[in-house]
Amino acid sequence: MPGLTHRWVPRGVHRGAALTLVFASVLATAAATGSLPRQDDKDAEIKTRAVSSTVGSVDGEEIADAAADAEADGKSGTAAAEEVVSRSGDRWGAVYDEREYKEFEQALDGSYTGVGISARRSSRGVIAVTGVQAGGPADLAGVREGDLLRTVDGRAVGGRPVAEVVALLRGDRTGAAEGTPVVLGLRRGGHTWTATLRRARLSTEAVTVRRLGDAPSSAVLIKVAAFTKGAGTAVREAVDAAPGDAGILLDLRANAGGLVTEAVTASSAFLDGGLVATYDVHGDQRALYADAGGDTGRPVVVLVDGGTMSAAELLTGALQDRGRAVTVGSRTFGKGSVQMPSKLPGGSVAELTVGQYRTPAGRSVEGSGITPDVGAGPEAQQRAETVLSGLGGGS
Repeated sequence: MPGLTHRWVPRGVHRGAALTLVFASVLATAAATGSLPRQDDKDAEIKTRAVSSTVGSVDGEEIADAAADAEADGKSGTAAAEEVVSRSGDRWGAVYDEREYKEFEQALDGSYTGVGISARRSSRGVIAVTGVQAGGPADLAGVREGDLLRTVDGRAVGGRPVAEVVALLRGDRTGAAEGTPVVLGLRRGGHTWTATLRRARLSTEAVTVRRLGDAPSSAVLIKVAAFTKGAGTAVREAVDAAPGDAGILLDLRANAGGLVTEAVTASSAFLDGGLVATYDVHGDQRALYADAGGDTGRPVVVLVDGGTMSAAELLTGALQDRGRAVTVGSRTFGKGSVQMPSKLPGGSVAELTVGQYRTPAGRSVEGSGITPDVGAGPEAQQRAETVLSGLGGGS
């Protein structure tokens, strides 16, 4: 089975900042490939992300030629390739230089270089810290959730997009590596201060598990933040470890994707084999199947929202189409196009759209997303727990 990944990077964003959109939303999204196959390799590793429904007219050979010509003239092959992709009609196609792609591959294993902060823009327009990774540089420096981030290395961040702020924290635009310093200006209430942190290689926990009550039959909540390497196995182990009469609440909200192979492995926790999704590569139809032996008896409810994307939508669609789970929440994001990476002269990498995937019932996710069986807004988890209880899955 090819290793599939999903990620979403809007064109028009600086490549370094674009990668941080992946890191910030997923904090890591798939497993290192080890090699970059040619586009005509039938066993190629396929990457997927949200793209325009129209496949671009450019091909890998044209981009490679442009990069080679630029390199021969002493110019940037990456810039030349990006220029071709930007004119191709493949709206979400992208080109990454060698360093950026290496960083991405490291993140695919569930790690990233940074300070351990997640942030968002508040209603007042300021950048607020929404999470601090335990044991990370920010945690050790005393940064706490709710603190306001005022500056990064002396640059005011109040008017900057969050993705750009994340890029500054990571040092993407300057090639900052593990151990390099970054100075944060912070505010907590009426107190302002600066803190010098050193970037570190951090790991993320893609799957967390907890019981929803104290009774032996209490349902089990499995939260999957991203389908990074090992996430699928972690889901299977959590289901196997759950009491026999306990229902499963599978929380895929704000899951921006990851390795499709990991999503397929996760589906195998709930299915006894069978079709998970189909996809095409230049019109060549292929299919993904669950492993046999999954738990097909216990009740399952899947929580989704507008931040449920890509591989998470693939899993949701499979469980919904095959009648294995009740889905609760709001319509998912809607990204389901397939891209393939090609290594270019000079070491950069281009990714181009080659097809789309569909759910077992033949539904296209691209652009439309998945509509849950039970609609719910802010009270979605409470509604999901009620539904699960009604299915006999405990409370």
